[in-house]
Amino acid sequence: MASKDKTQEDLHVLLVAFSAQGHINPLLRLGKTLQARGLQVTLATTELVYHRVFKSSTADAPDTVPTSITTDGIEIIFFSDGFGTGQNRGTLDSFMEHIGKFGPVNVSNVIKNHFINTSRKLACIINNPFVPWVADVAASYNIPCACLWIQPCALYAIYYRFYNNLNEFPTLENPSMSVNLPGLPLLQPQDLPSFVLPSNPFGSMPKVLAEMLQHMKKLKWVLANSFYELEKEVIDSMGELCPITTVGPLVPPSLLGEDENEDVGIEMWKPQDSCMEWLTHQPPSSVIYVSFGSLIVFTAKQLESIAKALKNSNKPFLWVIKNKEGEEPVPLPEGFVEESKEQGMVVPWCPQTKVLSHPAIACFLTHCGWNSMLEAITTGTPMIAWPQWTDQPTNAKLISDVFRVGVRLTPGSDGFVATEEVERAFEEVFAAEEFKRNASELKRAAREAVAHGGSSDRNIQSFVDEIIGGKLNT
Repeated sequence: MASKDKTQEDLHVLLVAFSAQGHINPLLRLGKTLQARGLQVTLATTELVYHRVFKSSTADAPDTVPTSITTDGIEIIFFSDGFGTGQNRGTLDSFMEHIGKFGPVNVSNVIKNHFINTSRKLACIINNPFVPWVADVAASYNIPCACLWIQPCALYAIYYRFYNNLNEFPTLENPSMSVNLPGLPLLQPQDLPSFVLPSNPFGSMPKVLAEMLQHMKKLKWVLANSFYELEKEVIDSMGELCPITTVGPLVPPSLLGEDENEDVGIEMWKPQDSCMEWLTHQPPSSVIYVSFGSLIVFTAKQLESIAKALKNSNKPFLWVIKNKEGEEPVPLPEGFVEESKEQGMVVPWCPQTKVLSHPAIACFLTHCGWNSMLEAITTGTPMIAWPQWTDQPTNAKLISDVFRVGVRLTPGSDGFVATEEVERAFEEVFAAEEFKRNASELKRAAREAVAHGGSSDRNIQSFVDEIIGGKLNT
C-alpha cells in the first residue's frame, strides 16, 4: 500500500457517471480501492441519483439537491443532465443526446468549483464508456483521464475492432457472415453485440461508442471490470493495439470473502429481504434463481412459458419480476402464484448478491448483464443465458463457449423461447458437473486476482503509482 504523506493526501481522483446503478457501483468500488491506497476520491453523477437514492431513503432530506454529500468517505457531487426534476427523459437516443450536450458544461463546472484554485490536486478523472465526452473535459484542464470499461474485455476488443474498421462484420448486404477475431471463438451474428449489427435500431449508442473507441488517444488508461485469468486470450490480443488493464471483479466485498460492510454500492430499488428467510428452508444447490435485471419486460405469452417451465421442473425457484416505473405490470398466468406457492417465490426485487451467495442456489437464469454475470462468477454459480440486447449476446457466448459455466437458450425464429427449451436448459445445467467445477474454479481465481499480489491488485497499485508519480512530478 502506498505511504500517505501530506502531498499525496491532497491528490484527488474524480469519478464521473450518469444515473445508472450498473455504471455507478463499479466506479464506486474502484474508488474505494483507490482510497485505501492513499488517494482522495470524489464521484460526480447526475441529480437523478440524489432523488432516487438519497432523498427517497432519508425522510428529512431536502427537496433541493445539495451541492454534495459524503457517503462511506467518498464525496458525491451532483450535476444536471439537462432535465428538470420529474421530467421524462424520453428514449435512450434522446437522453444520450441531451446529456452529451449539457454534461460537458456541467462537469466542467464541477471541476472549476471544487478543484481549481483549491488545495485539492485533481490527479486523474475516470469515466466510463457511456460518457466519452468526459475525456474532452479532462483534456481541457490538462488532467489525465482513464476509462473504466464496465463490460467484458471481449466486448472492448469487438467494439475497438469494429469502430476502427480493423475486421469485417455483418453488413446489410451480408447480414449472416461470421466474425473471426483474435482471442475469441468464431462469432455468429447472434453472438455479436446488438450495436454492431446492421439491424441495430439505436442511433445514439453506436455514436457514443464510436466517439470513444476512435479517439482512445484521449485516454491515458483503459481499466476493466474483469480479471486477467478470466479473459486472458482476448486481453493479450489487444496488447499491441490498445491495451486494457483488469482491476476487477469490482463486486461487493462479501462475494470475495471480505467484509460486506466495506461495500459502497448504491441501490436504486429497495430489495425484498423476505426471500432470504425462504431460502434458508430450501435444500442445498436446489433453487433456480431467475432475474432479468431492471429494464427487460417480457410479454404475457413469454412469462407464461417461463412459469410453465419452472412449475414443470419440480425444483424450488425464486423469480424476480421488476416492473418498469409508471407502467402496468404484465400479468403472470392466472393462478400461477397460488398454485406454486409451496414450490417457489415471486418478488419484485431482491438483494441479489446475498441470494447468489446462498448455499440453496443451484443456478441463475439471467439476461447476461455483466454485473450480474460477475456476481455469479464470484459466487461460483452456474448460469442459464437468455440475452436480449447490447453486450448480452456476446456475454451469453462467453458463458456457454468460453467460461463453460452454463448453457444458452435458443429462441425460435420469432424470438420466442418455448417452455420445452427452458426445461431443457434446467435439466442440462442440473446434470452437468462440468459447469459446477468450472464455476468453482473461476470463483477461486476471482478471489486470487483481488488478493494481495494478485493480477488485479498489482494492476491497481501500478495505476496508483502512475497517478502519484505523474502528479507529484508536475
